[in-house]
Amino acid sequence: MPTLLTQLRQRFHQALGAAFGPEFATFDPLLVPASQPKFGDYQSNVALSLGKHLGRAPVQVADQILHYLALDDLCYPPQIAGPGFINLTWQPVCLGRQLQALQGDARLGVPQISEPIRVVVDFSSPNIAKEMHVGHLRSTILGDCLARVLEFQGQGVLRLNHVGDWGTQFGMLITYLRQVVQPNNLEELELGDLVEFYRAAKARFDSDPVFQQLCRQAVVDLQSGDPPSRAAWEFLCRKSRQEFEHLYEQLGVALLERGESFYNSMLSGVVADLAQAGLLVEDQGARCVILEDFVNKEGKPQVLIVQKSDGGYNYATTDLAALRYRIEQDRAQRLLYVTDAGQATHFAQVFQVARRAGWVPPGVELVHVPFGLVMGEDGKKFRTRSGDTVRLQSLLDEAKARAHADLTERLATSGRAETPEFCTSVATRVGIAAIKYADLSQNRLSNYSFSYDKMLSLQGNTAPYLLYAYVRIQGIYRRGGEQLTAAVVNLEQETELLLGKHLVQFPDVLEEVARDLFPNRLCQYLFDLSQKFNKFYETCPVLVQEEEERASRLALCNLTAATLKLGLELLGIPVLERL
Repeated sequence: MPTLLTQLRQRFHQALGAAFGPEFATFDPLLVPASQPKFGDYQSNVALSLGKHLGRAPVQVADQILHYLALDDLCYPPQIAGPGFINLTWQPVCLGRQLQALQGDARLGVPQISEPIRVVVDFSSPNIAKEMHVGHLRSTILGDCLARVLEFQGQGVLRLNHVGDWGTQFGMLITYLRQVVQPNNLEELELGDLVEFYRAAKARFDSDPVFQQLCRQAVVDLQSGDPPSRAAWEFLCRKSRQEFEHLYEQLGVALLERGESFYNSMLSGVVADLAQAGLLVEDQGARCVILEDFVNKEGKPQVLIVQKSDGGYNYATTDLAALRYRIEQDRAQRLLYVTDAGQATHFAQVFQVARRAGWVPPGVELVHVPFGLVMGEDGKKFRTRSGDTVRLQSLLDEAKARAHADLTERLATSGRAETPEFCTSVATRVGIAAIKYADLSQNRLSNYSFSYDKMLSLQGNTAPYLLYAYVRIQGIYRRGGEQLTAAVVNLEQETELLLGKHLVQFPDVLEEVARDLFPNRLCQYLFDLSQKFNKFYETCPVLVQEEEERASRLALCNLTAATLKLGLELLGIPVLERL
């Protein structure tokens, strides 16, 4: 069954075509949720837009639309308000019919895309020989959530991890390792050792000209395929990858690694094709593209360097090669780059050059999905007490430990006895869920303050609160004893009606997240759902004797639990049956 909002749009299209001619049948009815309950559930602003287009008073346009608008089976009679708004209120019988149809539907009314497209989601992207830290958290969690929502829609999603696995830093590290570590001892090194070696190598590179020259030669050797250099590079990648995969496994994140090195052989072709397109100029020996609409402090046009004066390439060249490959070889029609807001200018410039080069066909969408910083509770950038960037593994371990301590305390208070295995499993899942949800529930454009206490709280808009709500509702439904498939849903009480209206909005919320790429809207929906359920449960006894009323309210419980479960899973958070 189409969603109620979809049905409403269809009726408006029919009315607009009948009222003003076939050319208006595709006009956007501009349906938005009503700003206040007294205005109904939805409001159409189409009459105001059409009034300008037709040169008529919006109220007259609205009146003509209502003449052709057949909504008797969906809404109460529409009302014209103000300068021409059309206010709409769902009929409870219509809502009940929709909720009855959703029972037993694993998709909860979310339609499967009939014509899926290829979507590339570029996210996480740590650097080889460096530990993942809190700065990688948002990209990894946001990218995974967006990929899950798009996959659930039925889109063909390619999850790419564009790791930093090429460049001058490898010449430094390979050279340093050769000088301080015996070849037979390499496998004993951990990623933390490599991080310390990198710091030492960088310090030496900056102060020792001889070492600097050796590093540059090591880069040349690596790029030319020198077997020992290649073997050392592969060792660094393998060690780093093991650590990354361990973190991704804990987070429940799946990715296809396709690092910078993958595009290395394509870089010269990128520069050659830009030259052939007439876009390249030379600036102090470097080859660049003069950008449109980007100026420096002096008001002069900025340039995007694609080949340095020494003949080397940079991030922009690699990103252009990756973009072209994803369009031409992966057949991507929508490309999402989930990186911090500080890279917005870089991607805007890369996208511009790619379009001007003719590499972006009509209809292909290039989207930078920016996000803000993770801050400490003091409002400063989140760091350790010593001032270092917080390791992502340390972050997860701390959340698990705190969740375990909280669970142990609650079990002792309630007199419950659970096995150590149960406590460890629950604490692990709750701790990681809390970190994920705390991030996803924020508007991604904003910085947010990281607080273990807030994210692990059983009160407020947190993962533990929603996980507990799911467990509680499942308990109610199990006590009911019935296995419902298509119970008639009656929404006679106000809290029943409000819960029913919210439940049918789930498909529309997912469509909005897939379109606008803000997971916090799904988080807010789930939090509001749990609160509406609590009010319903407070005012409407579920396990009553009257059979029809009992079945209806159990159906609402079941649909609420199913929606919470699916919504949380799309956030990357599996539910628990016991807490």
